[in-house]
Amino acid sequence: MARFGSKDSDGVKHPSSPEVVEALVYDQKIKQSEEDIPVYEVKTTRLTPSLALFRDRVFEKLVAQIDLSTASRMQRQDLKNAVERFVGDQLIEASIRLSHIEQTAVVDDIVNDMIGLGPLEVLVNDPAITDILVNGHEQIYVEHRGKLHRTNVHFRSDKHVLQMAQRIANYIGRRVDETSPMVDARLKDGSRVNVIVPPVSLDGVSISIRKFSKTLIGLDQMVAQKNLSKPMKEFLEVVARCRVNIIVSGGTGSGKTTLLNALSRLIDPKERIVTIEDAAELRLAQPHVVRLESRPPNIEGVGEVSIRELLKNALRMRPDRIVVGECRGAEAFDMLQAMNTGHDGSMSTIHANNADETLHRLENMLLMTGHALPNHVIRSYIADAVNLVVHVARMRDGIRRVMQITEVFGMEGEDILHQDIFRFEYDHDDDSGAIIGRYVCCQKKPHIFEKAKVFSMDKPFLASLRDEAPAQ
Repeated sequence: MARFGSKDSDGVKHPSSPEVVEALVYDQKIKQSEEDIPVYEVKTTRLTPSLALFRDRVFEKLVAQIDLSTASRMQRQDLKNAVERFVGDQLIEASIRLSHIEQTAVVDDIVNDMIGLGPLEVLVNDPAITDILVNGHEQIYVEHRGKLHRTNVHFRSDKHVLQMAQRIANYIGRRVDETSPMVDARLKDGSRVNVIVPPVSLDGVSISIRKFSKTLIGLDQMVAQKNLSKPMKEFLEVVARCRVNIIVSGGTGSGKTTLLNALSRLIDPKERIVTIEDAAELRLAQPHVVRLESRPPNIEGVGEVSIRELLKNALRMRPDRIVVGECRGAEAFDMLQAMNTGHDGSMSTIHANNADETLHRLENMLLMTGHALPNHVIRSYIADAVNLVVHVARMRDGIRRVMQITEVFGMEGEDILHQDIFRFEYDHDDDSGAIIGRYVCCQKKPHIFEKAKVFSMDKPFLASLRDEAPAQ
């Protein structure tokens, strides 16, 4: 058997023991880079060029001999065992010896490329990370505790990241290339993925992954995380049970879907619920739930099923409540129609900067339907349908907070009447940069109290209308 670092018959220099694996194994921590940018380092093993070349050659031979669609249906451990045997055969054939650590690094790399997300696997499996953002093959960022950090993870090349993007698209029967450069997809665990490739993306392939949380976050946990106060939590528990129509508003990554999930879990288990989403993220614990998901057009440009079409169909399915993952356009008309026609307690989310802006956005979305309705009719339609707007925001300290809980209670002239019931009031930043403030109650007996009385929830409703208790 040849010594490490010798050349085989094809003249390629193979890995030798001293240089095979660079010992770059990191603890999970955050440090500052030379450019003073926060870097989130994860445990990773980088292969030397010689071992990377061996890995690439083995991968090419393996792909030529195995059906990747069959491999994707195999259990990960079974596939790993098969790859280990194949790598072992290649080592014998090339008269190369590797340590157990070195061989495991090669096998894991190949398996991740075959059925996983390549170098992103370590980030996907990290529960502390909520978003993964790929800007070309060398720049990968993550969101950790509400803040963005660059990572020490990277792809081998632009070709490598494009192959990974194509595998993500193929998983849902789509393609991504120059003729179809954008795609929205969903991973096996439910995580949302957006892919955009050149020539539309000028600096290489861009992949954005919004991870699907494996643990359900309820209102109690949100109180512990200081996302809202205990009185606000008690108030939301009451109104969710009183079949109040709720719109959750906020920016991207502010926690709208997380809050909607927490609110929807408070619905009476005896009710029939229909959920409608672009990418299924809601996880309801109730026994009687029908989940609907929109579908984009196929390669030929046909077969699309929009949120609006699903909403129209849902009205024929005898729902007690309809929960829409997000309203972006003309489907807002059908959602408000559902809220106005006997489906009290329906919920949805909307992108907006504050509660007031949420009502303006709803008005604009109704205008997108093409209905030639006067402004006061559109506003009256909104005022009759929406009872409560809960606005959430991710603040500069990384904490997502419920900034406003606003009730909508009618019209005055051509204006929609609304007022805050709770809001977060900023005070100052402490020495660590954390925002210090308090949640205050603005109304002692809001108009929505009448609805609580109908459901015999007046006492807990009034008891929840109080300021946050001072920190001890």
